[in-house]
Amino acid sequence: MSTAPTTATTSAVALPGTALPGAGLATSWDASALAPEDWLVGAFLASTRTPNTRQAYARDIADWRGWLAERGVGLLGASRVVVDLYARHAAEVRAHSPATVARRLSALTRLYRYAVAVELLERNPLEGVDRPRVGEDTTSTGLDRRELAALVTAAGASSARDYALVLLLALNGLRASELCALDIGDVDTERGHRVLRIVRKGGRRATVPLAPQAVDALQAYVAGRTAGPLFLSSRGARLDRTAVWRLVRRLAAAAGMDKAESLHPHDLRHAFVTLALDAGVALHRVQDAAGHADPRTTRRYDRARHNLDEHATYALAGSLSLPRPQRSAS
Repeated sequence: MSTAPTTATTSAVALPGTALPGAGLATSWDASALAPEDWLVGAFLASTRTPNTRQAYARDIADWRGWLAERGVGLLGASRVVVDLYARHAAEVRAHSPATVARRLSALTRLYRYAVAVELLERNPLEGVDRPRVGEDTTSTGLDRRELAALVTAAGASSARDYALVLLLALNGLRASELCALDIGDVDTERGHRVLRIVRKGGRRATVPLAPQAVDALQAYVAGRTAGPLFLSSRGARLDRTAVWRLVRRLAAAAGMDKAESLHPHDLRHAFVTLALDAGVALHRVQDAAGHADPRTTRRYDRARHNLDEHATYALAGSLSLPRPQRSAS
């Protein structure tokens, strides 16, 4: 096993706001001053393309390192057996959902793949590890039409900002991270439509149209501002995801919703996808609108696929002129 690459030990590596284990928040770090495990984590996180992905990986890796430390195992000393035990412990003892376990194993697979690439390890200990099968149906509670309308009404009674924000979550299905990253300049016009220029997961750029209600709400909220973050906190700073999460729960409580304490901004995204599919919007169009890379993700929200009345066998049978069998009387 080799140590950290010599090309890295003689220079500082730029890290755009990455929190390194044991090193605090840093913008650059010298690999020669770090243990190989910390160097690996920092370099891997620096290689990710977007801040949100970087933060998600950092959380999953921190959980893994904490679990290893409790058992006296180092990050570079973990074997396939240790990984299997971690996955089982997460599922059976900590009662994590299959989706959470699968996500963490995916993050670790990428981490150790990077370790192999930079010659810190000879092989990836996650090779061949079975990941939990994620069910076809989403476990998110979501919102029905009545609940969504109540939340929008509460937002309208709260403030112009809250109303515009909730409409974008509800009518465009934006992720909280996409919403918080918006600048005023991202509100634009294209071929007669008022649109948003957003950055999806993985750094993909997309253009989404705005419903007339959202356009009016944004104009009322922006009120002459021409630059800077679209959504501001009470102190004039860019609104962050934690603030959006608190705002949604506050509005849900104001609307008298039973699920207010457990509501999450993603539940509005869930409602957007589910209600669009219920309204008869084609699956591929909802997939595009939600920014899902895989149509199977969108299908998990489709409640109608369990409706036997809409089964393809009836449509096919009705479209064919099938002759009835002619049997002679015996």
